[in-house]
Parts: sequence; C-alpha cells; structure tokens
Amino acid sequence: MELVLLGAPGAGKGTQAKLITEAYRLLHLSTGDVLRRNVADGTPLGLEAKKYMDGGQYVPDDLINDLVADQMERPEAKGGVAFDGYPRTLNQAEKLDAMLGKKCRPIDVAINLEVDEEALVVRLAGRRVCGGCGAPYHLKSMPPLRPDVCDACGSPLIQRPDDREETIRTRMEVYRRQTEPLLDYYAKQRKLRTVDASEGIEKTFERVQALLGEAG
Repeated sequence: MELVLLGAPGAGKGTQAKLITEAYRLLHLSTGDVLRRNVADGTPLGLEAKKYMDGGQYVPDDLINDLVADQMERPEAKGGVAFDGYPRTLNQAEKLDAMLGKKCRPIDVAINLEVDEEALVVRLAGRRVCGGCGAPYHLKSMPPLRPDVCDACGSPLIQRPDDREETIRTRMEVYRRQTEPLLDYYAKQRKLRTVDASEGIEKTFERVQALLGEAG
C-alpha cells in the first residue's frame, strides 16, 4: 500500500502515520523528521534547510525530492510507504507519481486530515520539547509537573521556532498557497478521501482505518 497524508500543520499527520505504519507494516517516511535530523547534525542539507524552516517556509522541491528518492531505496520501503509531509506541492506530487510509476507502485489513497485552523494554532503553539532528552509536552493537554521543566530529566523545555504563533500563521498561509492544490490533484485521480481529525487521535484513526478498508 502506498498512501499520502495531507493536512495543515498540526492536523495530526505524523501521529496518524505512525499508527498506520504500525498497523499495516509500512515505512513511515516523514520528510520533516529526516530534515530535523539533518539540522541537528549540522549536515549541508540541514544547514540549507534550516534557513527555510526557521522562517516557516517550506524547503525547496529539489532538495526534498532528492531526499525522498534516497529514502525510497531503503529495503523497508518495498512493503509500502506512508508519506507524511510529502508531497507538499504539485511539483512534488508529480515527481512522486513518476518515482512510483517506475516501480509500478501508484498511490492507492490520499487522506486529507481536516481540522479548523484556529484550533490548529492553539494545538501547535502549546507544544514544547525537552532540550535534553527530547520528551514532548503540551501546555494544555500534556503539561509538565513543573512549569518549563522536563519531568524525565529536569532539563528546560523549549519551543521550537516553527511552533511560535507568528511562524505558525506563516506556515498556514504557505500551506494554503502551495499544498491545498494537491486536494484537487488527488481528487481528479479519484484517490482523495477527507477525514474529520478534530475529535482526537483514536477517533481519527478509526475513521482512517475505515477508509483504508475501503481502499484496500
């Protein structure tokens, strides 16, 4: 199975991708995770990507397409892939179709996770991460026992630059301009399915599983 997860920043693509890949034994290909590892390691790709990520902009297509092509050669990709955060643009979607076409593995379904934009701003702006061990927190739904201090290791909690409200607003605008056209792209291929992702992780996953049952 080859599937694409679409949705605005904070809609839950990463969470649902992890649940899907565990349940269906697929490779979780998160371009965001791969990019962040490169940024943390200070690789040339990471340093170039950081300039865009810190400003709430998307990394250029050529860099991302090359990254995905490399990941698709991993042995784990042979059993199917859940694409999380990719494609983001029509150019990327066309490149992905071309890559998969060479392998005779077309996209089976594109799932659009739909959540109200203002709810997404609250969801993202409240996120914090431990600067030491990387443990995730949320000021409302999963706060630490002590303000701004990690429960696990005692290190200070930080807010990632792309989780600041002004950056979130920029990311939403970029999403509307660059990524929403993908909904039409996959709808014309009759592969688009929309899921209400506003009622929590478990309810959303139930709806995703129902769609995947229909697609499979």
